[in-house]
Amino acid sequence: MGEGASRGFREVADRVWVARYDWFDVNVTLIGGDHGLLAVDTHASARAARAVIEDVRRLGAGPVVGVVNTHEHFDHTFGNGAFRAAYGAVPIHAHEVAAERTVPAGERIKALYDEPDNRGDPHREEVQATEIVAADTTFSSAVVVELGDRQVELVHPGRGHTAGDLVVRVPDADVVLAGDLVEESMLRKGVPGFGPDCFPMEWPLTLDIVLGLSGAATVVVPGHGAPVDRDFVEEQRNAIGVVAETIRDLAGRGVPVDEALAAAEWPYPREELEQAVRRGYEQLPRSQKRLPLV
Repeated sequence: MGEGASRGFREVADRVWVARYDWFDVNVTLIGGDHGLLAVDTHASARAARAVIEDVRRLGAGPVVGVVNTHEHFDHTFGNGAFRAAYGAVPIHAHEVAAERTVPAGERIKALYDEPDNRGDPHREEVQATEIVAADTTFSSAVVVELGDRQVELVHPGRGHTAGDLVVRVPDADVVLAGDLVEESMLRKGVPGFGPDCFPMEWPLTLDIVLGLSGAATVVVPGHGAPVDRDFVEEQRNAIGVVAETIRDLAGRGVPVDEALAAAEWPYPREELEQAVRRGYEQLPRSQKRLPLV
């Protein structure tokens, strides 16, 4: 199966279908109602999104009447324009911060693909050719999307993977779409995406809100990888909590940021945590940091 191949839409709960794509092991989810389908995340290029749209049509569950971006990263938003081309001026929903950052975040990715080391990437041309379309229907805390016989809740639980994360809750189906606040994919060895725009010190509290929206039988769909259950989310929340508290302890003892990774035991491989540690040190208030002795 090639990098852009689909494993097809699979129903994980009543009228909630998830398709998992090999490129980035990313998930696109469809939520069905009397009014049509709500598509959650749109893949990493216009070309990739057109393949997603073909899968939507093969499913035969109706037209897409709205789109949701769980956050601003390109692998979740670069298909927005293709969905608009296929289905008309459907609303694209996102948290207000994610919508504001979608274009600059996407332009940074295009510049990255243009660097010499990446010019041989097989996806370079399709990423570069994609028009970046940001969400136009935003909210700050929570909002309900009406699909006729079904209401879908969009909730900003706090900052974690990015500043503009949202989760999608389908109450009648007992499904929560967690975006990249939850990571299952083995492409990253199950390590959460501690990137240059993450908030490691707040992420555990954000996942507490996600857990509060979940029950023992809830199906939780991560941004990448297979659906999981509440226990998986709780375990990942605890591991991210260990990362946060370890950063807090090291900074409080005056360990320099450049020495922090080697100075402690971590729940994830050290090479995956460099950004988390640097971001954590930056985000701690001065009162929780001790200056190293010189």
